[in-house]
Amino acid sequence: MSFKVAFIGAGSIGFTRGLLRDLLSVPEFHNIEVAFTDINEQNLDMVTELCQRDINENGLNIQIQSSLNRREVLKNARYIFTVVRIGGLEAFSTDIEIPLKYGIDQCVGDTLCAGGIMYGQRGIAEMMNICKDIREVSEPNCLQLNYANPMAMLTWACNKYGGVRTVGLCHGVQGGHRQIAEAFGLKKEEVDIVCAGINHQTWYIQVKHNGEDLTGRMLEAFESHPEFKKTEKVRIDMLKRFGYYSTESNGHLSEYVPWYRKRPEEVHDWIDLGTWINGETGGYLRVCTEGRTWFETDFPNWLKEPAYTYSSEERGEEHGSYIIEGLETGRIYRGHFNVVNNGIITNLPDDAIVEAPGYVDRNGINMPRVGELPLGCAAVCQASISVQRLSVEAAIHGRDQLLRQAFMMDPLVGAVCNPPEIWQLVDEMLVAQEKWLPQYVEAIELAKVRMSSEELIPTRHYKGAARLKTKSIKEMQENRNEAMKNAAEADKAKERPSL
Repeated sequence: MSFKVAFIGAGSIGFTRGLLRDLLSVPEFHNIEVAFTDINEQNLDMVTELCQRDINENGLNIQIQSSLNRREVLKNARYIFTVVRIGGLEAFSTDIEIPLKYGIDQCVGDTLCAGGIMYGQRGIAEMMNICKDIREVSEPNCLQLNYANPMAMLTWACNKYGGVRTVGLCHGVQGGHRQIAEAFGLKKEEVDIVCAGINHQTWYIQVKHNGEDLTGRMLEAFESHPEFKKTEKVRIDMLKRFGYYSTESNGHLSEYVPWYRKRPEEVHDWIDLGTWINGETGGYLRVCTEGRTWFETDFPNWLKEPAYTYSSEERGEEHGSYIIEGLETGRIYRGHFNVVNNGIITNLPDDAIVEAPGYVDRNGINMPRVGELPLGCAAVCQASISVQRLSVEAAIHGRDQLLRQAFMMDPLVGAVCNPPEIWQLVDEMLVAQEKWLPQYVEAIELAKVRMSSEELIPTRHYKGAARLKTKSIKEMQENRNEAMKNAAEADKAKERPSL
């Protein structure tokens, strides 16, 4: 069979190379068309060269179409992988550094909180342009598989305003599933789960082994685990107080709720610095910066490494290739997908993007009805959904009043800052990210006036409660295998050192 798959943001080595390996591990897909596009010519050329080498070494007769012209790459595409980071590391740095001046200490800053909200403003603006191109040149009724964050906000905007059928995909559920199995001393495939909520706040509402319900024994299992009791203190505390384990890492979860990062002197009570994802201030920015620097510097050596093997044994766990396989071959795949709710979770809003179990076959992506989430879990999700809705509407319509309200309603921002501080923070972030925010031209001009003429609220030079230094090339060279793994993996916290 033959069809076209396009990758937008293909210069993202962590996602592109792995997703392509997964896709071309399907025997029926050895004659498909593959197309890459990115705005960074250097990164695009490097990833294309590396992936083409993999294809050639696996004996496939596929020539990657690689172009800076997005519309050419999207032409006649049936499936589109979107793996963009709008604003790149430059904008990402401001997502972390500016909020720190106001005392907002984020570990990741790509889903919620001040950084995630601004990431959404940049991403939604460009996703509307991407959707326009898809509507005009791709196959009718094509499917966009979105891996870009903030997952829920971007997927919400594409479905509501972009006119493109879009499913959001994430590896968070798989990661937590592995942890639960380890906590019980089992293999992942021995543990059956039902997981539902919203992206990065999905809850394992049912956990079974051989038909026995383990859900009520989760707290004991995690508190007894020699590693998790030290590295997952936020998740264990949420499990203790809400009754269910959450998909997202200790560091991620700590910035989505108001309780664990608002007092600098208490941050270390809840986090661990053994691995960035356990709560390090700006941890994801650090590892992404190191990964990009290493790839660009060490690239000639990557071509000397063995090519990826396209086989079922080497295939990864990312949902994207399995969805396409199910739709095209009819093989049934079960995973967790981010889709418009429409009654899947009955006590969350219908227009929200929820993450829930789904099944894929030739009939499409089928989402069973989950029913109600436990009330406490639903309440945590509702708080985030309110921020997401405000952020989406602000980004689409360029209404900075809604943007400011999103900041006010954000749990951690609201726990740390008062309204005047939030207003000034938004002004400062709008001005700093001007070149990625075309919808806010008028608001940014007014913000510039306020930032230059009014008496400003004092801020401070603050690096965060748990900041680590970004490694130099020399330091990364001392452990090349670790540096290469960080650069190559989409899930940069998949393997964590044991304590």
